[in-house]
Amino acid sequence: MNKNLLINGTLIKTKEKQKVINPSNGEVITEVSVASQKDIESALKGARQAFDKGEWREISFEERKKIILKIAEGILEHAGEFARLETLNTGKPIKESTFMDIPSAAKTFEYFAHNFEKFLKDESIDISAEAKSKLLRQPQGVVLLIVPWNYPLLIASWKMAQALAAGNTVILKPSSLTPLTALQLAGIIKEIGIPKGVINVINGQGGVLGKALCADKRVDMISFTGSNEVGRRVINYASKNVKKLIMELGGKSASIILKDADLEAAVNSSLCSIFLNQGQMCTAMSRIFVENDIYNAFVEDFVSKAKSIKLGRGQDYQTQMGPLISEAQRARVIKYVKKAKTEGAQLLCGGKIPSDESLKKGFFFEPTVFAGVKPKMQIFQEEVFGPVSCISRFHKIEEALDLANNTEFALAACIWTKDREKAQALASRINAGNIWINTYGMFYNEVPYGGFKQSGFGKELGKDGFLEYTRLKNIVIDTTKDLKPLVNYWYGF
Repeated sequence: MNKNLLINGTLIKTKEKQKVINPSNGEVITEVSVASQKDIESALKGARQAFDKGEWREISFEERKKIILKIAEGILEHAGEFARLETLNTGKPIKESTFMDIPSAAKTFEYFAHNFEKFLKDESIDISAEAKSKLLRQPQGVVLLIVPWNYPLLIASWKMAQALAAGNTVILKPSSLTPLTALQLAGIIKEIGIPKGVINVINGQGGVLGKALCADKRVDMISFTGSNEVGRRVINYASKNVKKLIMELGGKSASIILKDADLEAAVNSSLCSIFLNQGQMCTAMSRIFVENDIYNAFVEDFVSKAKSIKLGRGQDYQTQMGPLISEAQRARVIKYVKKAKTEGAQLLCGGKIPSDESLKKGFFFEPTVFAGVKPKMQIFQEEVFGPVSCISRFHKIEEALDLANNTEFALAACIWTKDREKAQALASRINAGNIWINTYGMFYNEVPYGGFKQSGFGKELGKDGFLEYTRLKNIVIDTTKDLKPLVNYWYGF
């Protein structure tokens, strides 16, 4: 296990250390290095130098592709260790780490390695008889990647694969709660022998590192995924020196289930959409709207199955839902649950810490389901980021649309119906950047992901997401006869 930072091609062991906690039992997993102000300066200087004057800017597309593929290969070669560390550090079930997060991370590097060249093709436009334009896609420069704690390796891979494929140099800042897989990735990158300064991985408290990194003029772009509260700070820091931003923030996503939906599929997938990763997903379908005709049947089945979800330590392959990331996060969830009950929401199941002695030391919380939640309630409007679902009934589609759009967030939504035409018409009217029809949570490297409103701006993945990590240069070429443009005669000389 690598516990050190990667700065300018060297693994750095620092004097200051940070304890990393296993949320399944509250115990210390290990201690890792924490970046000092000197380390931050070295990372900034190294990344800037590597982009401006290093060999990375001159490397061929073929060599760039080989390097990115080597990262993918390194992840797959050490997949078991990555899955173990991800589960130890986040508490998520080992099945999720093993079969979802780790292979998906590798596939992202593979996809952009194989496709970035066609995305970067120059474009020529014949403007008129006097001029034509050449459009060039070039890297942004030094890109700061700030990654959340819920999907530490996967989201880091999304951002890093795109940034590197576009030709940027990067500084990766994982959450201080979950640095283990990012540091492990740093160790693999060091072994691969990537030119120094191209990839830097640092660790530390965001409040300390964030301002220094985000405000620095040597950073050309910031790609941030995290909470709205921290996102606003990042925007404020970045405003000190103008730079490109991608902001993937919170969500309060809605699932609309019509009466002609496949009930079994809708129930089972809805369980996944809110209780996967303990509900700690920005795309969690925390608001479920069910058409009145099937409301009672849906609720009965959903609640029964929610009660049967097996809680346990992440390392146990029988576990279906692990602990929340920290004691503080669990306290936040409990606060929302108490507020919902005070405001009159009907608790159907869960809503408390499990009594099982084997779970006592971890940060566990039962799958929780509320009914009778009204739009004015706090739990309807705000992101809980925990295993808490709110189920409401509707009678007409217009009512469902109003409910779904009645939030400051606009990240994702689900629609369940056998009528695909109706579903697509409904999708066009839902204010969200990502809509799934008769499925949930299918992320593909080929298509973009990102939200609207308070859920942020910019895209990740797909050609559109990749191009966010580039800047577009327009070169206008005069094509007049004898190279004598009209502007040459403006003053009559």
